[in-house]
Amino acid sequence: MRDLAAIRRAFADLPVVRVASVGPEGPHVVPLWFVWRDDAIYASCRRSGRTARNVLRDPRVALLFDLGREWVELAGAEVAGSATLLGTEHPTMRGPMSAWHEKYRPLLSGEGFRRLTEELPDLAFLRVEPERARTWDHAAPRRPGLRLPGPGGAA
Repeated sequence: MRDLAAIRRAFADLPVVRVASVGPEGPHVVPLWFVWRDDAIYASCRRSGRTARNVLRDPRVALLFDLGREWVELAGAEVAGSATLLGTEHPTMRGPMSAWHEKYRPLLSGEGFRRLTEELPDLAFLRVEPERARTWDHAAPRRPGLRLPGPGGAA
């Protein structure tokens, strides 16, 4: 996919991605922790949660990454693809889980990790393979380091 690497460089370090799925109740959007690996985007969720149930019914998802607060600062990307729900015990999850732990270790200091494992015993991951992407950047050309495809273009 054209310029997906640029989108990854711009947004992979963000703390959350908004994941949209569709279920019997209609659209559902939730902010999730994620890691963006070479092969896919992995977003953590509850195996028993609404997002996981939605993906099991319909694997199509959209992921929204965004930066900025004021209109002239806003930049983002919508990445659409198919999601697969994988448990932490899945043989392919070792690398993504290590990257996820490394990324969020600073946010799990003190009692954080213990609380996470107690409150989220059914941790799972959505493995999303990007199929298409669109970007926008209201700050370009004032933010030359971002280098998103577009503006408003589809990658």
